[in-house]
Order: sequence, then C-alpha cells, then structure tokens
Amino acid sequence: MKDERIIELFFARDEQALAEVEKKYGALCHFIALSILTVREDAEECVSDVLLALWNAVPPERPKDLRAYICKMVRNRAREISRNENAWKRGGRTAVVGEEFLSLVEDGSDLASGYEARRAGEIISRVLAKVGRTNKDIFILRYWMGLSLAEISAQTGFGESKIKVSLHRTRNKIAAELKKEGITV
Repeated sequence: MKDERIIELFFARDEQALAEVEKKYGALCHFIALSILTVREDAEECVSDVLLALWNAVPPERPKDLRAYICKMVRNRAREISRNENAWKRGGRTAVVGEEFLSLVEDGSDLASGYEARRAGEIISRVLAKVGRTNKDIFILRYWMGLSLAEISAQTGFGESKIKVSLHRTRNKIAAELKKEGITV
C-alpha cells in the first residue's frame, strides 16, 4: 500500500493504518530499534511505543515522507529508552556515535534553535547527495542507524580503515559546508 493511502487511513482514524505500517515498515523499525537497544524485548517495546505515538501524531501531522518520519520516531524513542536504562554508563555505542558526530559543532549553540537545526539538516543532506552512494551509505549506517565500524564492515564488505577514512572525509565536507553557511564548527 502506498504511503499516501496509509496516511489517509490515519486521517480516517482507521486502525488498519497501524497494520499497514507494521506490514510495510515493521522490519525496518525493528532493525533500527535493535541496532540501538541490542535487547529484542526493548526493541519490540520501542516499536510499539512508536506505533502509538504515530497514531496520536497523525493527524494533525501529515508527513511528507512517511518512511523517514517513522524511522526518526523509532530512532528517537530507542535513544530515549537507552538513556533511561543507563546504557551510556555501560558503554553503549550510541554515546560514542553522537559525540563523534557532534564534534563537528564546537558548542552546539548554533544548532539550539529549530531553524538552525533544520538548516544544518538541509546542508548535511545536500553534502550527502554529492559524496556518492557508497560514502552516503556508510555515513547513514554509522550516524543514522548507529552501527559500529565492525557491523558496517560486515554489511558492506569494506575494511574498517576504509570506513574510517570515508567517515572522516564526509565529516570534513559537512564541516566545511556548515562553516561556509555560517554555522559554527
């Protein structure tokens, strides 16, 4: 079923919308949640929470890209669950990934406002569109999906050193573009 039809089901308050989301995006949602939480039961709870949140958010929201909207909800909820369970203190990789990526921004103050955050997101998307499919995929696997270098290596077949170089170069390109656009890096 097309995303537009699923959104219409939400607006009609038809519970079939949730079943269609689960059918179409369930595996992806579970993958994202599990990559952050690592415990299957926590990932299942996360996806259930997101389905409820989605039901409550649509309407009034009308996502332009339902897949991206749901993935972002899952990622944010999984991180929230992870924080609540003190995963950071136990060496959870989400903290490392977040710190690594946020090292692009000196103090984060320019990204505090919603406008600046959206602007930075647009710049990052623009840079990722230019870096090539392989580099973009590696970047997304690391910073969106939260995978470790070893997991990215297993999934792509590239060595960890090639992945590190790719991430480093992509971060530098993003940092240069952010600086050029006036966002402190």
